[in-house]
Amino acid sequence: MPEPVWSLRVGSDFSSSHQLRNYGGKCEDLHGHNFLVEVEVNGNRLEPDTGLLMDFKELKLKLEEILAELDHKHLNELEFFQNTNPSSENLARFIYQRLKTMLPDNKVSLAWVMVAEKHSSRAFYREI
Repeated sequence: MPEPVWSLRVGSDFSSSHQLRNYGGKCEDLHGHNFLVEVEVNGNRLEPDTGLLMDFKELKLKLEEILAELDHKHLNELEFFQNTNPSSENLARFIYQRLKTMLPDNKVSLAWVMVAEKHSSRAFYREI
C-alpha cells in the first residue's frame, strides 16, 4: 500500500525595491515589486488529536516573520543580498533556507518556495 502524503500551501506578499546587478537592462535601475510568495510543506503523519499535518496559521506566521525582514526594504542593502543578486530566484532560496530552520523537526518537510514579481512570472526553489 502506498504511503500517504499530505501537502499544505500558504501564501503571502511583500513590497520592496531592488536593482539587479549585471542584468544589462532596465532592471539594473532602482525599481520595486509587490512580490507574491507561496510555500508548500509535505508530511505523512497527521496529529492524532487534531487530524492536522500542521496548523495553517502556524505555517503562515513563520512565513510572515521572514517576509517582515524583506517588506518595504531595499533588498540590495540587506546582508544576504550584499553579494547575491536580489533576483526572484535568490529571494525564493533566501525564504526557503530561513523557513526550513523554523519548521518542526521530523514533522513536515519543506517542498518548495515560489516568488513572483507578477502573476505571469514565477521562480521556484527546492532542494532535492
